[in-house]
Amino acid sequence: MLQSLPLAFLLLCLAFIDPVQAEMSHEKMQASEFDRASALARSQSAIGNPLPDLQFQDTRGDFVNLSEYQGKPLLISLIYTSCFHICPTTTTHLSTIVEKAREALGQDSFNVVSIGFDTFRDSPPMMAQFARKQKIDVQQWKFLSTDKVTIDKLVEDLGFLYFPSPNGFDHLIQTSIIDKQGLLSAQVYGMNFETPLLIEPLKRLVFSSKDEGLVRQVTDKIRLFCTVYDPAADKYRFDYSIFIGTFIGVCSVLALGLQLLKEWRLTLGS
Repeated sequence: MLQSLPLAFLLLCLAFIDPVQAEMSHEKMQASEFDRASALARSQSAIGNPLPDLQFQDTRGDFVNLSEYQGKPLLISLIYTSCFHICPTTTTHLSTIVEKAREALGQDSFNVVSIGFDTFRDSPPMMAQFARKQKIDVQQWKFLSTDKVTIDKLVEDLGFLYFPSPNGFDHLIQTSIIDKQGLLSAQVYGMNFETPLLIEPLKRLVFSSKDEGLVRQVTDKIRLFCTVYDPAADKYRFDYSIFIGTFIGVCSVLALGLQLLKEWRLTLGS
């Protein structure tokens, strides 16, 4: 029957196709392009990348630059505020692990930011609302928003892929760990990852004092070695017994060495 219609009439019908339906079809096509294996490979390949000094807005509308976080390790979590389950669950779990990390490593030993990648919706007020719903203290954990150009630059360097889908966005759930110099050091994946997966790499970054004095370096080495994970309590604690045992062992070796040296000198004297 369509073949009997004039060509001009068909073209007129095509011109009035619902743009909303067309956009939905485009989103479905993009969603089908998301592949977790490819996203994971892309994410891992980004490790070692330096992050550009990009500018964001916090929940009060004040401007924040990534360079302001250099000098301490930084955790970056990418979310979108219209997400009903995955992003809130991920943020809540991350908050639990962050609290354990602060208890073990120091309250001010690292920084945390959540960045909204849905630039059409993730404005400062929406990020503030999202933080309140997850009961996050925005003084110690910044929720940032920005424009599309900035997000595109950030996700490129973080190796983060996301695609529109009928339910929002398809994306890899990742928390990126940035070192004191602003380099991407490690990635942690999943909504409910195990505690050591985040704190172990973070601990190594916090207790690295290459540019500090000898006393600070020795102190950090001791803290790194003696801050251990207790799986029964699912927490980190400082275990003095490890340091004491090591100290006693070293002293015993030195005492034995001195005794052997004394006997060797006596043997030479006789």
